[in-house]
Amino acid sequence: MPQKERLVGLDVSSSQVDGYVLASTAARSVQNDAAGRAGLLAWLRAEGVELAVLEASGGCERTLVRQLRTAGIEVRVVDPRRVRAYARALGRRAKNDHIDAEVIARFAQACPAKPGEHSEHDPAREAVASLLATRQDLLETRISMANRLGHQDGPARQVLARVIAQLEKEIAGLDRLIARAIADHPPFQALARRLDTVPGVGPVLIAALIAWLPELGRANRMKLAALAGVAPYDEDSGNSRGPRHIAGGRTALRGVLYMVTLGAATRSNPVLMATYQRLRQAGKEAKVALVACMRKLLHILNVMIAREQDWNPDAATRPVDERPATAGSVLRTDPMKSPKPGGWTGARPIAAGGGGA
Repeated sequence: MPQKERLVGLDVSSSQVDGYVLASTAARSVQNDAAGRAGLLAWLRAEGVELAVLEASGGCERTLVRQLRTAGIEVRVVDPRRVRAYARALGRRAKNDHIDAEVIARFAQACPAKPGEHSEHDPAREAVASLLATRQDLLETRISMANRLGHQDGPARQVLARVIAQLEKEIAGLDRLIARAIADHPPFQALARRLDTVPGVGPVLIAALIAWLPELGRANRMKLAALAGVAPYDEDSGNSRGPRHIAGGRTALRGVLYMVTLGAATRSNPVLMATYQRLRQAGKEAKVALVACMRKLLHILNVMIAREQDWNPDAATRPVDERPATAGSVLRTDPMKSPKPGGWTGARPIAAGGGGA
């Protein structure tokens, strides 16, 4: 994406929004409410801003992002860890909202979006992602409550039991909403039907891939591994060769992918089971073998979507070409076909206990 000349860095919190326009060094702070955001948009238009850059802020930024896009301003949401690392590299130790807005703007100028980086506005995908994120939050709360239940008695235990029952009811309701959102969107429905042909891949991972990995079928396997947080990174210096570690990526997606692979590589998917056993027999630790299976599963799914093919165990067992995939072999050039009658409709319930089938 070409770098926009007029860009603004926005620091968003639940109570206020601070902006810094890089070209004019103009700054403004407004309340994060309807009137404040309206004034901010008017100011940005007056400044001729073309690109707004802001950090992911746990959802505080979502309303503003929608309004910016509606106003015709391009939006880029960046990882706050990268911005903070950039600030440290500049020697900027002080931190407040005004400084943060300026640092975000300077980060955007120094580190423009990479070519092909996914940034297009997709309301249908964002709706699924919002439902799925809420489900994950409720699921974590339910697990926390269940862990405490065994250590309580009397009225406290009864209260926890009622809360857990209500959480389970709400999670089941979200499962239905997610399934309906996928079923009512033909491209998502076609994608879900294809992914559903893979042994061990269930509705949770299908929804996670739709919501959190729009690059599936459009990027090479190395980029996808990095996006999912399962790419092994070097830790070498001189003649010393350190162990490889995974890091970064989309942690929520990685968690779901891990739980699915844990079951698929040990019970339900013959291809991943063979890979896991081969690596274990070669002396690899269990976690190392599982992460390798996560990458293999991701690569198989990527090729399936790129080539518009359902699960084929014979093709999945062929040796993986270690060279980067080419556009002709990995990038989808034709739109996803519409689902056939009787295809996946999203009716299979999401398992409330995790990310498996």
